Amino acid sequence: MKQSLRGFLASALTALLLAGCAMQPPSVVDRASDQDASRLLSQAEQQAPEQAARTRLEAASILARQGDRQGAYDAANAVDESALPDAERVRWALLYSELARALNDRQGVLRATSLLDSDIRLQDDQRETLTERQRWAREGADTQAPVDITLPELEGQNVSRILVALPESGALSGVAETISTAMRRHHEATGDNVQLAFLDASQYSLDDIYGRAEQMDAQVVVGPLDKDQVTQLEQRDSVPVPTLALNYGQGAHNQAQRLFQYGLSAEDEARQAAQRAWQDGHRQMAVMVPDNDWGRRVGEAFWNEWQRLGGDVTNAVRYNPEAPVSNAVRTALNVSGERAQLGNIDALFLLALPEYARQVPPTMDYYYAPDLPIYATSQLHEGRLQTRLDQDLNDVMFMDIPWQIPDAAAGGEEVLPFYGTYQQLREESDASMFRLMAMGVDAYEIARHLSDLSSLESFNGSTGRLYLTADGRIYRELPWAKFQNGAPAPILVPGLGSSEE
Repeated sequence: MKQSLRGFLASALTALLLAGCAMQPPSVVDRASDQDASRLLSQAEQQAPEQAARTRLEAASILARQGDRQGAYDAANAVDESALPDAERVRWALLYSELARALNDRQGVLRATSLLDSDIRLQDDQRETLTERQRWAREGADTQAPVDITLPELEGQNVSRILVALPESGALSGVAETISTAMRRHHEATGDNVQLAFLDASQYSLDDIYGRAEQMDAQVVVGPLDKDQVTQLEQRDSVPVPTLALNYGQGAHNQAQRLFQYGLSAEDEARQAAQRAWQDGHRQMAVMVPDNDWGRRVGEAFWNEWQRLGGDVTNAVRYNPEAPVSNAVRTALNVSGERAQLGNIDALFLLALPEYARQVPPTMDYYYAPDLPIYATSQLHEGRLQTRLDQDLNDVMFMDIPWQIPDAAAGGEEVLPFYGTYQQLREESDASMFRLMAMGVDAYEIARHLSDLSSLESFNGSTGRLYLTADGRIYRELPWAKFQNGAPAPILVPGLGSSEE
């Protein structure tokens, strides 16, 4: 079989690779038992205070690397930081403050950042990071006005009447149809007693939709899908019926009572990419995003999160997707002559669709940058096994929904959330629509769980682990994978050298 361009270049540059000293990206190793962290936590119960604190910290670190944010938070929260040596206490403070901030726990952040008032010596970047997080915890309560997300009208009830109000015509009708189809299929597969009704939202105003919902005695409305309409709703004081919007508004916060927001946000993925790159030890990033509205929004989300963490964006390129890839790579990597200049670049954040993304690593190889870690969003993964095409993406790290990378996310298809529905939709659906199908399934489940909001504080869904925040927005945490031999494989242990095949 004909070798990919990347494979050919990699072979030709073996001597240079052996001589290089670039930081290695996270490796793919044999899948570790999910009990590793649990075993450490059990051991901590039998240990003396100092050793128990170190053991719990190690368990928290493992769970964070595996993407279990809630489990990592719980383990870090149980650490007696006063029993830790100084270096380990700094490590705990950085990890716990990051986890607590992600879960909107301001008191947890303040607990972790109290380290700033001690005599422990901190590096400049550590002090800056903790100071920024402490400022967020102290000032955030004054700048953010959380809505009342309690739903007394649903308390103690089962949600059994759901109105889905999505457009059947217009620009969003195709997306709406895919989501609605998935909701119907999942409803049929669960066999529950929910009455699922559908309304063509393109024929009614928002107020008319709520009028119809009240006439139908609907307990929950699913919709709208349009971002501008969600923005209109989140600026109200409240909505008449508990509502799950399938997009996020443009405001800094949602202020409407009874309004919840959920969607497949590329901006969220960009922020998670920044967090992952920071956790892996990188501090100076190059960024490549397309020169369009999507690229600007996602690139800004990455940039803001990266700067919030304390990192530097040394090069940022908005590329023309129709132009040669080499144009963007040369600029992003400071190419001089035929060689990339990586003195101030630790890694690259890439936002690209598959056809463009597959050309980036071979081009980087050509410019003598084969070991530069690449972090990417789900958009570069088509969602089906294409080992020949995706060989050129080998070593690229990316996130995706569990339903798209079952081996990396859950250890196999059989342990995926809502496996029965997954099987049916995987057989029926085009790969390009599968993420929207998964979104429809999760939307149905979220709507059913609005009578028990505590279950949404950490919900294991088809599109990731879902978290309900203080202003009613639901965010996803996605599992990570790495292309290995043209196929997604799990990333389990950051910081180790790449495994040899």
